[in-house]
Amino acid sequence: MTRQAYDTDLTDGQWQILEPLLPPAKSGGRPRTTDLREILNAIFYLLRAGCAWRLLPHDFPNWHTVYTYFRGWEADGTWEHLNQALREQVRLQAGRNPDPSAACIDSQSVKTPGAAQETGYDAGKKVKGRKRTILVDTMGLLLCVKVHSAKSSDHAGLNLLGLCFATAWQCLQIIWTDSTFGGKAFIAWVKQTFGWTLEVVKRPADQQGFQVLPKRWVVERTFSWFGRYRRLSKDYEYLPTTSEMMLYAAMVNLMVRRLA
Repeated sequence: MTRQAYDTDLTDGQWQILEPLLPPAKSGGRPRTTDLREILNAIFYLLRAGCAWRLLPHDFPNWHTVYTYFRGWEADGTWEHLNQALREQVRLQAGRNPDPSAACIDSQSVKTPGAAQETGYDAGKKVKGRKRTILVDTMGLLLCVKVHSAKSSDHAGLNLLGLCFATAWQCLQIIWTDSTFGGKAFIAWVKQTFGWTLEVVKRPADQQGFQVLPKRWVVERTFSWFGRYRRLSKDYEYLPTTSEMMLYAAMVNLMVRRLA
């Protein structure tokens, strides 16, 4: 790499972790000439700086090439694979089992500044846009995410997660939630439908002002981690699936920096 480095560039140690996890070049045709390290550098730059694809600095590969790789890795599941592989490494590094037994779920409503599919109005948060429903382990590492209309309830968001990921996360013995995911009938339905055991962490009756709640603070910290990435300050993506990949990519960036 001959260009001047950006703060978001991968170090040699970080690249050594990510390189073997990326899909190999397709067989046939011309040999691959694109530097995948520079592709990742460009994506992580875009996430942190919050710029549009077309506004990527010219010393990165052409923006269309970067965008094509990003969408290709969305289609073939590379972002989810990177997230899973790095999460297992981070958990092992911390002396934990690679498969979590407990998790925490929450949602976040964010504005959509332009045209986008699946948007709505969250009357509770007074936000017009989309809602991010995420499931994280007890270290705050992302297990799965669904992005959907902000007008959908938290129950609907959990239902989407369950439909897509319940089979993959049968190892979870308990999932902590706040009261918006509560209700005895709904908790029983989730247990019967998805095999997940929900436990509502309630605020103390005498609480005044802000107070950190045990177990619940982990998922709130994950949302604050995402807040470091300007591209995630609002939902700029047209498709909700692209928004999900942006969250996976941000978590990949966080974990590889921790590992290296």
